[in-house]
Amino acid sequence: MSQKIAKHKQPWKSEELQKLQVLAGKGKGLKEIAKALNRTEESTKDAARQHGFTIAKAR
Repeated sequence: MSQKIAKHKQPWKSEELQKLQVLAGKGKGLKEIAKALNRTEESTKDAARQHGFTIAKAR
């Protein structure tokens, strides 16, 4: 299996935060961003909130 395992309790790197900002700016949803970053949805949502990024709501 080549499935990636989500990072647990790992600090966010600046590259990940930049990618989070870009994806959020493009209007991507939480699930899609979390998958792209190999992070949990909860961790992604918390990081976005902490750094002032707005993630689009699922429709």
